[in-house]
Amino acid sequence: MGVLRLAPRIVADSGIRSGRPVIEGTRVPVETVIGHLAAGMSVEDVAKEYELTREDVLAALSYAAQSIASEEIRAVP
Repeated sequence: MGVLRLAPRIVADSGIRSGRPVIEGTRVPVETVIGHLAAGMSVEDVAKEYELTREDVLAALSYAAQSIASEEIRAVP
């Protein structure tokens, strides 16, 4: 399959984490980055913990926001 660029700094590769979105050049899943931010870690702490740049962490956050924005969920009364 090769590498699929999903967004700036975010890629999917079938040989890494079963093709889940990761930070480019790492094996760090986007969901892990977002989960730590949601748990209250700062951008700087997440970057330090996973040896990422601030821009990598913000790219993961941006990718997650774009993914959610494209969802279509409708409440049924």
